[in-house]
Amino acid sequence: MSWDFLTVEREGAVAIVRIDRGDGLNAMSAKLLRELTEAARSFEDDLETSAIILTGTERAFCAGRDLRDPEIVANNAKPMLERRRLAGGGARLCQAWEDLEALTICAVEGFAVGAGLALSLAFDLRIMGKGAHFRAPEVALGLSMAWGSIPRLINLVGPARAKQILVLSDKRVGAEDAAAWGLAQEVTPDGAAAARALEIAQEAAAMPPLTVRLTKQAVNAVANATARASIYMDTEQVVLSGMTDDHKEAVAAFKEKRKPRFTGA
Repeated sequence: MSWDFLTVEREGAVAIVRIDRGDGLNAMSAKLLRELTEAARSFEDDLETSAIILTGTERAFCAGRDLRDPEIVANNAKPMLERRRLAGGGARLCQAWEDLEALTICAVEGFAVGAGLALSLAFDLRIMGKGAHFRAPEVALGLSMAWGSIPRLINLVGPARAKQILVLSDKRVGAEDAAAWGLAQEVTPDGAAAARALEIAQEAAAMPPLTVRLTKQAVNAVANATARASIYMDTEQVVLSGMTDDHKEAVAAFKEKRKPRFTGA
């Protein structure tokens, strides 16, 4: 398969998927979301690939949802049934990656913001360049954190850190803190995250493929035992919060490069 914003390379039993929208930001447009979902599903029946790496450019992994994407903006005017279906695309994207039996590794350079952070949480491991950071701006934008990411984040960092990351949403989580909190598994020199991810992937690919898959399945079954029950209204929450005046004000302030004025409406 071929895509406009993704490329796939092969190193033996390892696949490397690269995101590059050509703008230096890799913001999550509706089209990129679809391509990433298709890419994940292309590996569902692949028994030859033991490990998969997802990475961006050396400048950015993903800058979060593309607030200027005409397709996303147009969704707000559609009937609620259609709007809800489209809003759930992020949850389906992350679930598609999480459900893969091969070991998955996310290599982050620059930044993984909002949707980029949510997507990275669906991977088994996260490797970060030293200057990279995570950030979850959803609350500051008047939105709830969605895409099934809250239980994944709690599994990694615990409830208190999860609240800190999500509520204090203008605060960056640098690579060193991410590693100390369990959000990242390794920190590399800048520009070396993908190379280190490849080394780890090759180590995993050298293991017996069946037992790797069974072990991953067992760990995920325990870690995610209550996840789907706790996020079943995840999409509804983000649709509801997206209809508030505070969200509209947050988006307007972002575009106008000013501080927002929230009223609770």
